[in-house]
Amino acid sequence: MWKPGSALVECPTDGGVLLLREVEGKIHLQGRLVGCFIDGRSPFRVKHQLSEMLAQRIYGLALGYEDLNDHEQLRSDPLLSLLSGKRDLEEPLAGKSTLNRLELAGRSARYHKIDYSPSGIDRLLGDLYIESHSVPPSQIVLDLDATDIPLYGHQPERFFHGYYGSYCYLPLYIFAGDQLLCARLRAANQDAAAGSLEELKPIVEQLRKRWPAVDIVLRADSGFCREELMVWCEANRVDYAFGLARNQRLGKIIGAQMHQAHLQHQTTGKPARVFAQFSYQTRKSWSCARRVVGKAEYLDKGENPRFVVTSLTAQRWPAQDLYEKFYCARGEMENRIKEQMCLFADRLSTDEMKGNQLRLYFSALAYTLMEALRRLGLRGTDWAQAQVDTIRLKLFKIGAIVRISIRRILLQLSSTYPWKDVYAQVFHALRC
Repeated sequence: MWKPGSALVECPTDGGVLLLREVEGKIHLQGRLVGCFIDGRSPFRVKHQLSEMLAQRIYGLALGYEDLNDHEQLRSDPLLSLLSGKRDLEEPLAGKSTLNRLELAGRSARYHKIDYSPSGIDRLLGDLYIESHSVPPSQIVLDLDATDIPLYGHQPERFFHGYYGSYCYLPLYIFAGDQLLCARLRAANQDAAAGSLEELKPIVEQLRKRWPAVDIVLRADSGFCREELMVWCEANRVDYAFGLARNQRLGKIIGAQMHQAHLQHQTTGKPARVFAQFSYQTRKSWSCARRVVGKAEYLDKGENPRFVVTSLTAQRWPAQDLYEKFYCARGEMENRIKEQMCLFADRLSTDEMKGNQLRLYFSALAYTLMEALRRLGLRGTDWAQAQVDTIRLKLFKIGAIVRISIRRILLQLSSTYPWKDVYAQVFHALRC
């Protein structure tokens, strides 16, 4: 690590962090993120600028440093200082205590003078998505899902969830393709779809303000198949395709198709699928009949029926294509949620929900950086679909020598680095 007064610095890891600096130059995340915070500190007493602390924390997550304790050593890293916008590289970055006060935003008027606007960060995520399109998209598919974040302490709003079998939080995520639009922390004592409509309304409004004619489709599992959500979609020119929990009535409706699938399985010895579509209305909860696509599948272990309720027409999406090509594609979102855990979205140990929500935001913003690197820099390479932990290991964790002089900072990477050609290609792609 670098020490004040040194001319030669050996940095054992993270020589690849300059790629994140180039990504920041493309999407301008950090500069706009500062506008989502309120800094109530006295300007004459501020030693660590808010922009530097935010960059230090987010880049640290992207580089694999999940805990604030790591920043006791990282604060002297010249590359991280450069990345965070530190003007005087002889001055260390913020330590763990200072960063902790940042994360406990708004908790104490005396010691925690920095606060943030959740709606401002939400709008920033939407703006970044919109700016990533050079031409208006014809259709936007919004994937919704909830996941569990296990809790091992006594965090606020800690509840036991029967499905996951543990005390946990139940955050809601909304993605458009690989890009994250919402990461909302929630307690686990509620329905998976709770609050999803409130999160969707500003997102749809923001997208429609930019692209009034764009088609928007919601896609989610049966946990989001709720009358309130479907009625809102039907009233606001938003299509949907939601999983529908099976029941005896639905099973009887596709009985003939299931028998046909059973015969095919007996003949071929392989899994058999037969699709059906029909109009269906629940006896109490739905206000009208809706199109349902049923998959009558027979496996070695027996029947495996599945159902999807949708507002998409049969002319546009025939039954089999709707299920296999459109609805099943939502499984890719689960990989994107797993990437949040690679960026330590599960490190929610503060004793206030607001502080834990901010930590979830930091992980979401670190993912946004990594997704932009993948989309802008890795396109056309073998790692175009690599997950964030693979990118971190192969592109960031590079031994380097840093030479600092009055005029310049020179970074020297090993000539034996096995992926130097890919690194150079990514660097030049981000510079163009």
